[in-house]
Amino acid sequence: MTTWKLLLTTWEFTPSVVIGCALLLVLYFWATRGKIDRKAVNFSLGVLTIFLALCSPIDALGDDYLFSAHMVQHMMLGMVAPLFMVAGIPEAFVRAWLKLPVIAWLERLFSNPQLALILASATFWVWHLPYLYDLTLENELVHITEHMMLIITGTMLWWPVFKPIPEGRLNPLPALLYMGVAGALSTILGILFTMSDTPYYEGYAHPHDELGALQLIREGWGLNQLEDQKLGGAIMWEPAGAIFLWAMMIVLIKWFREEGRETSVGVK
Repeated sequence: MTTWKLLLTTWEFTPSVVIGCALLLVLYFWATRGKIDRKAVNFSLGVLTIFLALCSPIDALGDDYLFSAHMVQHMMLGMVAPLFMVAGIPEAFVRAWLKLPVIAWLERLFSNPQLALILASATFWVWHLPYLYDLTLENELVHITEHMMLIITGTMLWWPVFKPIPEGRLNPLPALLYMGVAGALSTILGILFTMSDTPYYEGYAHPHDELGALQLIREGWGLNQLEDQKLGGAIMWEPAGAIFLWAMMIVLIKWFREEGRETSVGVK
């Protein structure tokens, strides 16, 4: 097994994932009447991120060999994809659904920043408890449940900051604090993995080497179980932190632009 062979031959086009992603795109462009703009690109990138997380070699490596690959997958499903998808939903689409009282009530409930922060952070932390994490590697239904919870709570996390309608959207200063806390909670967990010298997950101690890739990973890539766990923690710590920092920068830029417009109007 070589690196290139591993990366080229471990794609798995799971029908439920492929059909689900295709349906999301079809429904989106049907709802927007085929309009292609920045929002459409954002939403499409979100769906593409989900597809890559679940069908590319990231999935095979995370399921059987590497904690670090699994962390990349979790970051894609719980942070990157929801952020792109929330940023891609048109305002008119949201307002049309909010005319339904049940949908309006659910939106008010689940867009509560405190609730969103607690649920998203708790989901991320709880699924990394050794017993539950190992269970996801053994039970496909549990693993699917984990992925769905990451996507749902990730969407909830970004919604109060980047929701398409201004009603209920966090003001800039509270939004910065909100994302700072969310980023800190993710960083703390990453630091724990990075600094620990104890391997936590039995599933990666003796992987089922169905792909014949274990020797490549252990010797070619130099990743034993502990080093892989530390790398996964660093991914949870640094790239995830960069995502929150990037989101905070977007909020700041929008804030400065709005302040500039108000100043210009005041001068006139």
